[in-house]
Order: sequence, then structure tokens, then C-alpha cells
Amino acid sequence: MSVEQIQLFILFAAVFALLFWGRWRYDLIAFSALLVALVLGLVPTDQAFSGFGHPATVIVALVLVISRGLLNSGAIDLITRQMVDAGRSVAAHIAVMSGVGAVLSAFMNNVAAMALLMPVDLQAAKKAGRPVRRTLMPLSFATILGGMVTLIGTPPNIIIASFRERALGEPFGMFAFTPVGGTVAIIGIAFVALIGWRLIPKGDGDDAPADDLRALEGFLAELVVPEKSKAVGQEVRDLYPVGDEDDVAIIGVVRNGKRLGGFSSTVILRPNDMLIVEATAEDIDRFRGTLGLEFLGERPDRETAAGDLSLMEVVVPRESRLAGRSAISMRLRARRGVTLLGISRKGKRFSKRVRHETVRAGDILLLLGSEDRLPDVANWLGVLPLAERGLNVTQHRKAWLAVGVFAAAISISAFGLLYLATALAIVVALYIFLDIVPIRSVYDHIEWPVVVLLGSMIPLGVALENAGGTQLIAIAIVDLAAGLPSWVVLTALMLVVMTLSDVLNNTATAVIGAPIAVDIASRLNANPDGFLMAVAVAASCAFLTPIGHKNNTLILGPGGYKFGDYWRMGLPLEVVVVAVSVPVILMVFPL
Repeated sequence: MSVEQIQLFILFAAVFALLFWGRWRYDLIAFSALLVALVLGLVPTDQAFSGFGHPATVIVALVLVISRGLLNSGAIDLITRQMVDAGRSVAAHIAVMSGVGAVLSAFMNNVAAMALLMPVDLQAAKKAGRPVRRTLMPLSFATILGGMVTLIGTPPNIIIASFRERALGEPFGMFAFTPVGGTVAIIGIAFVALIGWRLIPKGDGDDAPADDLRALEGFLAELVVPEKSKAVGQEVRDLYPVGDEDDVAIIGVVRNGKRLGGFSSTVILRPNDMLIVEATAEDIDRFRGTLGLEFLGERPDRETAAGDLSLMEVVVPRESRLAGRSAISMRLRARRGVTLLGISRKGKRFSKRVRHETVRAGDILLLLGSEDRLPDVANWLGVLPLAERGLNVTQHRKAWLAVGVFAAAISISAFGLLYLATALAIVVALYIFLDIVPIRSVYDHIEWPVVVLLGSMIPLGVALENAGGTQLIAIAIVDLAAGLPSWVVLTALMLVVMTLSDVLNNTATAVIGAPIAVDIASRLNANPDGFLMAVAVAASCAFLTPIGHKNNTLILGPGGYKFGDYWRMGLPLEVVVVAVSVPVILMVFPL
């Protein structure tokens, strides 16, 4: 073993020990390790920051922006309505989401499948009032498992098929992976849904509400009924089931500037009527999209793009210039370009319209305006913004457009016409051009600590590979199994490749493992297909760390996970994968 290899092994051991300890943040540890490697000359100076331009790092950043675009457009609300039932148990929800994720991953890149379903799971957790960390990791693991089923589901399968063509003259076909990968996916998802999620350790905010903030009383707000709304021509009481679905109470109607008496349940709605509703800001926004309603003042002026409109929750102190006055008397919308949408007053209701109601100290207000203008207006009013919650105005009219752009890019990538990173970059560019993601907030939706983690660890992984460290590990362990039955060697190979995949990315692991698999088969005079299939499965099974697979990296920030959380469910899942795949490989590809 060379000095360089010894130094790299010690460095990796220190990094993983610190990451599992969890005392310091993962991006600081990874970046410090990169600096140490640079000082020791283990990573060439010209490769110091190559990881930040690596496709894996870029794809993770792009996927996070696309997820925000799907959320902003209301596409996630459409999917959530079809797939999510807040009454389901955690296990049932995981089973449904994991099944859908696995099927999608089989026919599209599993990173893209995760990008589509991650915001759906976040929304479902909020609606059900449960911590998202319980369901986000199972979804990530399920999409990884689903990628094993077909040739195009994950890069390792493509690499293994290509290597087989070079070594044996013919590649694996589209569904050659299905018998093994499909069996592993089904049993793996069953384990994740029934047992695995229970092994995930609790987070700091698991006992808090789903949004991890304080619980607010519902706002009383007014929604405009435009001509093309689904509500036109319906009695108010006909909308009650939709309101119940979105947790919105409909408590009245405003027509021609006057509030009608009572709850107006039998009133037939006309264009330009206003529905008076009571709910949280998020539920009001969702209800608005379901029926095609509008916020008062939603249509932006010439200087404001639709995607720049945001919601802000503020509390009114006694010294505020708004205390004791109404929004209409201050001409808040005309003078400042900000609309008062709702008032929350400790659960109390009032008879006046929202903009005409006298604001009191202690009220919580819901304001609508441009992202740039809202902070200045809040400061001018002397009100105090509540904790930032990312209350964006959902652009429901662009939901299918956002989905269509994303689906087209993924389809083009799946057929090999464009590289995945390029296709995702085009999606982000179109989302910005179409104002689905405002250009000023593009970088706000990227988990920068995750980017630093990947950008720092990739050069270290390349250094370990170039120094011969990975092959040294693989050959040493395989030699220990020399003279044993072929299935024991196959199992040892899977364990080695799985271990490497948790340290390197799965693509690099497949590249390293494929020639080793054929060499072992040749020495044992055995069928190489079984060993190649073992490498394909094992290279995809990076369940112990957040850096082995991009899907695991994606959920690190949104799920609030620590580095050491992954192995709790990942280790038993890898045991299940090995226990299931080895017998199936032996049946389908006899050695």
C-alpha cells in the first residue's frame, strides 16, 4: 500500500467519523477535508474545485429549482389531489408514494422521478401534520430501487450493459435487469413501507406542527370569482365539499361591494362576486387554485411579474400606524401597491369587509404584493413580519405548462437526445423565462450546504480512485473468498461494490466494478452475466450515506436529516437487497 493510499484512507476515515458524530455541519467537514487533501497534494491543484462543476452537483442544484417551479405553478397541488389522502396511515402513504416513485424511476431517470415527487411528499406531510423526515427518505430509497428495473432507470445499468457489449460482444437488453431488479424493488419497497421508516431517528422538530412553526388562527379573507371560475353558476353550498377538502370554511359572499346576509349558502355565484373564507394562508391559496378564483390585486401592474407576487404574514404592534385604522382608509393598495388579503384575530369573526375592518394591535395580517415591495411597506406600516415561511402566490394557470416542459425534457433525455443535466438546465431556463420561478429568487431554492458537500467530496472520491485505493479494497476482499463457492464470491463482490457506492457516486462504482466482475468470472470459469448483474444492483444500492446517490443528497436539507441518519434504515435495507438478489441472480443467470 502506497503512502498516498494510506493518507487517503485515513482522511476518509476521519471524515466519516466526524460526519457520523454530527457535532459539526457536514459541508464544513467535507470542505475542510478537501483543503487537507490539497495541502497534502492528494488532490491536484487544478482539480481542487472540479466537484462544484461536476454533473452530479449541477443536477442536484437544478432539481431543487425545478421542484420549486412545480410547486409555484400549482402542478404539485394537482398531483397531490390525486395521490395524497391525509387520512392514510404513514405506512400506507409510503407504500403508495414508493410504488409510484418506483414505476416512474423504471422509465425515467430516478433523479428526475425524485424531483417530481419530492415536493408532493412535502405537501402531503404538511397536509397530514406529520414530520416530512418520516416519508422523504423512504421515497428516495424507493426511487433508487425502481431505477434497477430497466436499462434506462439508472446510469449503472447503462454502464454495465455497455461494458458487457465490449467484453462479451452483446449488451444487456432493456428488460434484462427486470427479473432481478423488479424482485429487489418490490421486496425492498415492502420493507421500507412496513418496517424501514420506523427506524428513522426523530428530528428536533418532530413534535412541532408540520410547518415547524407556530400554529396560526385562520385568516378571514376575500377571493374574487372571475368569469372563467368553476364557481360561477354554482350555489355556495355546492362548494362546501371542495372547501372541506382544502380545510377552508366559506362564511359569506360580497356582491356589488356589499356583504350579503348570513352564510349565503343558497346564493348562486356570479362573475366578480367575492367569497369570504376562513383558513390558513396556504389553504386559501390551494382553494383559490382549485376553483380558479383570484386574490384581490393579484393581477400585477406593469412593473411586477406574476411570479414576483408573494404573501407575507405580519403582526400589528400598538405603535403601528395601521393600528386603529383600516386598509381602505390608508389607501394601502392604491398608494403602496400592497393588498390586505386577510385578518386573523384570535379566532374572532367580524361583519365588515376585510379592507374596511379597523385593524387592532395584536392582529395578524396577510399581505399580498411584490417580493421587493413587501418588506418596505411592512417597515413603513410599523408591522412585524412573522418567521419566513416561503408563502408564494401559486400560479395555477401555469400548472400544466410547468408539467409539460418538465415531462418533455425528461423524455428527450430518456431517449438519449440530450444529456440529463442539459435537459434540466433548459427546464430551469424556461421556468425563469415563463416567470414560473422568478429570476430574483432562483438561487434561494438551492440547498447550498448540500452543494458544498458534493463539490468537496467528489474530488476526494476521484483521488481515491486514481490512487488505486478502490481497486485495492475490491481485489483484497475478493481474494479472501478465493476457493469458496461461486455464490460466496458473488456475495462478497456485492458487499464490496455496495461499500464503494456509499463513498463514491454510483456511476464511478459501476465503472470500477464491471471489469472486476468479468475478471472474477473468468478466474472461476463462471457465467459473467451473474457477476455483472450483481455489480449493477450493488452499485445502485447507496443507502448508508447522503453522498452515494443524488436522490439521497436531494433530501438531506428538506428532510432535516443528519449524515448519520441514513444507515439506520439503509443498512438493514442493504441486507435485504443482498439476501433477495443473490438467489434471484443464481436462478436467472446460473453460474
